[in-house]
Amino acid sequence: MNRHEARLLRRGNPWLHALLRASRLAPPIGRLPRVGWLVTDPVLAREVLNDHRSFSMGGEGGVGHMWGQLFGHEMAGLFDGAAHTEVRTAARDLFTEQAAAELVERTQGAHHRALAARLADGREADLAAETRVLAGRLVADLLGLELGAEDAPYAELFATGERLASLALGTTSSTELPEGKLAEAAELAGRLTAAVPAAYAEAGADTILGRCRELGFSLDLTRGLATLLAIAGTETGASGTARTVALLHDSGQHRLLLREPSLLPNAVREGLRVATPAPVIGRHVAADTTVGGRRLRAGERVMVLTYRANNDAGPFDITRDYIPQTRQLWFGAGRHLCLGAAVARTQVARMLETLTAAGRPWRITAREPARRVLVPSYRSLRVRLE
Repeated sequence: MNRHEARLLRRGNPWLHALLRASRLAPPIGRLPRVGWLVTDPVLAREVLNDHRSFSMGGEGGVGHMWGQLFGHEMAGLFDGAAHTEVRTAARDLFTEQAAAELVERTQGAHHRALAARLADGREADLAAETRVLAGRLVADLLGLELGAEDAPYAELFATGERLASLALGTTSSTELPEGKLAEAAELAGRLTAAVPAAYAEAGADTILGRCRELGFSLDLTRGLATLLAIAGTETGASGTARTVALLHDSGQHRLLLREPSLLPNAVREGLRVATPAPVIGRHVAADTTVGGRRLRAGERVMVLTYRANNDAGPFDITRDYIPQTRQLWFGAGRHLCLGAAVARTQVARMLETLTAAGRPWRITAREPARRVLVPSYRSLRVRLE
């Protein structure tokens, strides 16, 4: 872990940083008192994430458990079973490679061209701030929300989602949310989805809200899904993009990328592997099972340390060959593999294309980690072309 990544983790989520440091010598699967089972091996991680009978997202320890407290039992039920499959099947064509390319161009293309021009003119840009606005624009488009041409509403959309996500901090020993956090989360969710009712009534079939209406989902359930998408589609994408830019710079490999543009897909893959914007994935043990020779009992919880599983393969290196054991583990695995994986890859690639458009390497002039956030990231990352 390079010093800048370590600082991001320490400032953003001190508990996570301590856990990841402590897990460096941990076995592939072991039990930590008051936390549950920890999985650090990529093969065992995939085994857990692919076993949908033994492990659940809806029980204590899974994100569905927290979401159910916020939006009701119906929402929790969408994380597992037939309802989950129905939603993913209905929305799948919105997230193909082609659809992702069109979405990013539609929502971010003009912004990227303007950013490339500013950088080529020798001006400085805060890429962390840029990625927050870009992520907000993308999510607003998917949800069919009309927020105007200015950047501020999209930055606010991101900030509200970030504040809502940060409420999960401190829930590592339990996903049971206290009353105070539930009330705050409800207020933030209401603000985040204030425009959803009107959009739900009019959104086209090429948006998430339109698909929800066609499936017969209630407005309340749709608001829950919209909130989940706003969080998943903002923080992780912005974090992965800014951190990949920094990793390329800090390793000096941005110069190699300029010389060999064909390495762009490798740079995207390595950036997401090393950053792993979803560093921990929780599961509830739904039925007694055995993983890696250890017996797990129903009712226990598992924390898959995806950050450790991915980073044990080695430091950031855009010449690294594809690693079968960690294939896309930064997006999860199994039927819960991130639906927006293609969108995330496209966002990172588009930013790297923008930075390399002038054919000159970039220099980071200043940076500041974000504090007290669920997904470690930069609050500020200022760059200038050499």
